[in-house]
Amino acid sequence: MRLFMFTSQAKDDLHAFAGDEAGSKLPSKYAPWGLTGTLGSREAPPHKFSRKAIEQAISTDGFQLWRMKSKG
Repeated sequence: MRLFMFTSQAKDDLHAFAGDEAGSKLPSKYAPWGLTGTLGSREAPPHKFSRKAIEQAISTDGFQLWRMKSKG
């Protein structure tokens, strides 16, 4: 499965993985979403996230959200 990475333009620290390039199943309350990258079926996700868990969430919910901790 190809993974698409997004950043919420409404909440700076909120990111998401989705199963389609349009991010059609991402939560609208955090829209607009900006596409920030893609991962091929054999590429590891950033930050040592579990690819299996991400793919399971996409299969169940259509997306996987995650937050980036501030470095402050």
